[in-house]
Amino acid sequence: MNNSIKKEWLARPGANILAGIVVSLALIPEVIAFSVIAGVDPMVGLYASFVIALTIAFTGGRPAMISAAAGAIALLVFSLVRDHGVNYLFAATILMGVIQIVLSLLKVGRLMKYIPNTVMIGFVDSLAILIFHSQQQHIFGLSWETYLFTAVTILIVYFVPKFFTRIPAPLIAVVLLTTASMMTGADVRTVGDLGDIKRTLPHFFVPDVPFNMETLRIILPYSLSMAVVGLIESLLTARIVDETLDSDSDKNREAGGQGIANVISGFFGGIGGCAMIGQSVMNLKSGGTSRLSSLTAGIFLMFMIMVLGDFLVQIPMAILAGIMVVVAFSTFEFKTFRFMKRAPKADVLVILVTIILVLLTHNLAAGVIVGSVLNLLLKRKEVTL
Repeated sequence: MNNSIKKEWLARPGANILAGIVVSLALIPEVIAFSVIAGVDPMVGLYASFVIALTIAFTGGRPAMISAAAGAIALLVFSLVRDHGVNYLFAATILMGVIQIVLSLLKVGRLMKYIPNTVMIGFVDSLAILIFHSQQQHIFGLSWETYLFTAVTILIVYFVPKFFTRIPAPLIAVVLLTTASMMTGADVRTVGDLGDIKRTLPHFFVPDVPFNMETLRIILPYSLSMAVVGLIESLLTARIVDETLDSDSDKNREAGGQGIANVISGFFGGIGGCAMIGQSVMNLKSGGTSRLSSLTAGIFLMFMIMVLGDFLVQIPMAILAGIMVVVAFSTFEFKTFRFMKRAPKADVLVILVTIILVLLTHNLAAGVIVGSVLNLLLKRKEVTL
């Protein structure tokens, strides 16, 4: 037990704390954007991210993975919020978590072995493309200062680690370039331009909805969709982190941990969430290897809101976009092109269908499910022939 605690919590504490700080900086604009997509106040996404990151650090099955309010979940709940209000969203989030806990007890983690490598390739590459695409609005068509700050950020994040690694390069870029922006009054869009950030802590409450079958009828379809999409993205992200750190993780514990985190999120006024592969990759690239990095990301997120609010709202979006551009390029598997040249046509088709479907729907789970079914059908056809 002691060795397990030491490995999962105490390995390289300084590096993991710094990595968590970097991730928390990147979480804020993403989470605010997801809140807008869902049609809720930015604080709903920020509260959820704080609660989920904090909880999953203890309950999750994959150390060093980052979970928070996610875009895939936000896309699913817009109509629920529009038609019934935010309290129904909180109730749906709680039910989402309960469903995930039940699925973990049913050993849903075993299903991961049925997802083929070709689908994983498509999943990772399409995600990298989505990350890059999502940052374009913060870079292009704004001002020449935006281009300059983005370019300098990319150079810092890419080249500094070749010579200096004690402090994560993204953190260096944020501190130096935000200071430069504040001193020069550069014409750049900032985090504060995305939405109003209130300096208040989340509090426990029971969603104000009728406790009857009609409420269940309304929220159940949303809760089921959120639960399945959230688990697919979380378990696939866990698999990627497993491969990066060359270690295995408990997928069923991760499923249950996600469920517990979402139940708590709903009771504290948050939207549902899941693992975020972009931020998880950033955590790994910044030196995060333990649960401490995940815990730090959640704690520092709220610390920035409560204590460093004046600095936080002045961080140029160009800096955070530049960091995510580097993450996107490091996530994309350029070896895919060489693999596709020599791979069987069936494997190439599965990869392309997975990528295209994800890019068309912006739904990673849809691409994974369809890609896995297509792979199964093609393999059965080969066996028949």
